[in-house]
Amino acid sequence: MKLFAVLLALSTAAPLAAQSQVDTSGAGVLIDQAMNRSEVMQNLQHLSDVIGPRLTGSRAMRRANEWTATRFRAYGLRVALEPYQFGVMWERGSASLRLTAPFARAITAHSWAWTEGTGGKPVAGPVILADLSTPESLAVYRGKVKGAWVLPRAPYPVWNPDGPEMTPEDSTRLAEQLKLRALPSADTSAPAVAARRQFAVDLPYILKAEGALGSLVDGAKEHALLTMSGSPNRVSPLPSLVISNEDYAMLARLIVRGVSPMLEGTVENRLGDKPVQQWNTVAEIRGSERPRQFVILGAHLDSWDLGTGVTDNGTGSMVVLEAARAIARSGLKPKRSIRFVLFSGEEQGLLGSRAYAERHAATADSIQAVLVLDNGTGAITGQALQGRKDLEGLWRQLLAPVASLDADSIRDASKMGTDHLSFLPYGVPGFNFDQLRRGYNHTHHSQSDTYDKAVAQDLKQAAAVMAVTAYELANLRELLPRGPKSPVVPVPSKPSPGLAVSR
Repeated sequence: MKLFAVLLALSTAAPLAAQSQVDTSGAGVLIDQAMNRSEVMQNLQHLSDVIGPRLTGSRAMRRANEWTATRFRAYGLRVALEPYQFGVMWERGSASLRLTAPFARAITAHSWAWTEGTGGKPVAGPVILADLSTPESLAVYRGKVKGAWVLPRAPYPVWNPDGPEMTPEDSTRLAEQLKLRALPSADTSAPAVAARRQFAVDLPYILKAEGALGSLVDGAKEHALLTMSGSPNRVSPLPSLVISNEDYAMLARLIVRGVSPMLEGTVENRLGDKPVQQWNTVAEIRGSERPRQFVILGAHLDSWDLGTGVTDNGTGSMVVLEAARAIARSGLKPKRSIRFVLFSGEEQGLLGSRAYAERHAATADSIQAVLVLDNGTGAITGQALQGRKDLEGLWRQLLAPVASLDADSIRDASKMGTDHLSFLPYGVPGFNFDQLRRGYNHTHHSQSDTYDKAVAQDLKQAAAVMAVTAYELANLRELLPRGPKSPVVPVPSKPSPGLAVSR
């Protein structure tokens, strides 16, 4: 009896991979569908060149929801558009910025999202460099921002990729420059983190009340590429314009030298004052044996609007659509249901996936896993375990059938910044595949994010990998063990009482 008890304990404590037998029988037909019968590029071209950039809250985003729903239905899937409350709408208007001293020339500028304009009227004044990282540092500059454009941080150190190789001295210098930009993070307690988030929401209202004309954002890329971002959780009541790193650094150098640069800007934006509804596109292949248990393949369909949102994340969305097509056309019948979710609102703070996870919280323990693709056009190289070392052996089995596609790398890393994170607080195993970079640092959030950057063979491979692993997880005998559950922390979206500035 004692021996039986010991053996039973050893069997229940064994890693999941030792208990599981991954069904790889469908891998061949799925790979053939994805690699040899692909529709991923024609779908991607329509999304990028016909529908165009898909800023959440825009008409184009709604068209993208409807068009992807139509494509899923054409492949035989059941489809729904799931609504959620997003936040106030924002429409980009024209923006012009001109340096008037110490010499005159135009500066390319675009509004940071969810920021006000100048009412179409030009506003002019000097540029000041300030440290606005904390309430204490802000206090030093409060009397200096009136009538001025503000550089709120030191320039981002961008290394010229076409220049000489970086020396150890260069590395040290760049590290020191990055320290100047670093936000304070010594105190990681929940109250301190909440206070820093609230200060970020309050800051533009404080600057507005102090009489600042607007703020400037460092484009933080080389060769005049720009980084775009913004969120309805951080609405700014005064203009905020992103400019190239080259121009931002020049303005900072002039100020340090004692020369006061002068700028004139005109911005026309439209900012709403009531929450609007947005949607996630949700499609499903129903499971043959356990239809109320799900594998989720996901990507975000929304994008920024300087380019056409191809590598971030039209590619991921169209790979998910293609994985659905491959499974549906293969004739295979997964035992669990497979859901394909194209989220909106990712770029504004994972808002669509957070809403989806909250909506389905009661059935979170029925979600086998969430697999997300969101790192550009590059082929999948493998999986980051997101802290789930207990699943390493299983992932080696899952990826074995795609080893010939060079997609079997496993690493113990936690990836941040995309929709799988929304499911982790509910204990759902969530992962974001590793991919080849393929210039993603350049295209990410920039005007260079366009169809010509997509790599067809990589996207076919990624669809094959997603289809194979989703099907295998759907047929796995058991549900994966849950991860640790944690409270869902709300994101502040309103300024502190007394700071709101009427528009």
